[in-house]
Amino acid sequence: MFIAVIEHTYRRFNEAEQALVLDTTQPLAALEAVVHFVWTYYQKNPEFITLLNSENLLRGRHIAKSARAREYSSPALAITDRVLQAGIAQGLFRAELNARDLYLMIASMAYFYLSNRFTLSSFLGENLEAPAALAHWETFVTDAVRRTVVTSAPA
Repeated sequence: MFIAVIEHTYRRFNEAEQALVLDTTQPLAALEAVVHFVWTYYQKNPEFITLLNSENLLRGRHIAKSARAREYSSPALAITDRVLQAGIAQGLFRAELNARDLYLMIASMAYFYLSNRFTLSSFLGENLEAPAALAHWETFVTDAVRRTVVTSAPA
């Protein structure tokens, strides 16, 4: 039963992500839209993070039994790769990057902040759930991703 719940949760994420309309002729804007999607999806679907936290505490015991687990990463990586390849083709993005690493960067920065916002708020002495704090972090992640992918200006 838990496997079915995890699969359903990932399927919902994939369906929402595949509904993104991305203009790959504008790869930087498309990449920013991917960041925004992941960030807002995690916020609007806190059960996604809770479920992943639980499954990770169990060391992936249930998802490892899923015959479909690998299917769920393909759409997210394909979308990221499509945007990345468009940026590389235009000479805007660094050619040595890969979609897996870029997607992990986006997902981890969004996930960690949101999954740990309560303890970090106490630890840091600030409300990380405040609208201004959430907006700041989305801007920070978008900036970090942008700096990672964009080619350096010639010296």
